[in-house]
Amino acid sequence: MPATRKIPSIGVLSNHVGFHLRLAQLAVFENIGRALKDIDVTPAIFSVLEVLHENDGITQSKLAAAVHLERSSVVPLLDKLAKRGLVERRASTTDRRHNHLHLTDAGRELLAEVLRRAAEHEKEVCKPFTIAEKKLLLELLGRFRQPKKAETA
Repeated sequence: MPATRKIPSIGVLSNHVGFHLRLAQLAVFENIGRALKDIDVTPAIFSVLEVLHENDGITQSKLAAAVHLERSSVVPLLDKLAKRGLVERRASTTDRRHNHLHLTDAGRELLAEVLRRAAEHEKEVCKPFTIAEKKLLLELLGRFRQPKKAETA
């Protein structure tokens, strides 16, 4: 029997926001992955480098919360970045349980290149939108992270 070229039905998924968000995320991550692959940077590494740049001396726990990764995922990621000479851990002088994280000069140099490429990526993935539409999209997506309002009886 010949294979059909008809696109399979996705049923109710066509009306589910979560399904479309996942497809959009895959497309965006695929695009930025291509842009950063040759410099061995993933979206998670990009996030970590940028947060460290903006928050010099942040603790591992606060970094994990800021980039929305499990602390257990952040530790091996930081190990990798430290091994590459991009991040340095410094023991807290006030609490021995904490390390403070700092970008090295090499980390700042890599971040500058990542930011340049990320800006190109952002232009590419946002081509279908006007500036106003992009602003609206970011606002709408941000609503998923807002605390739920209590329902009134």
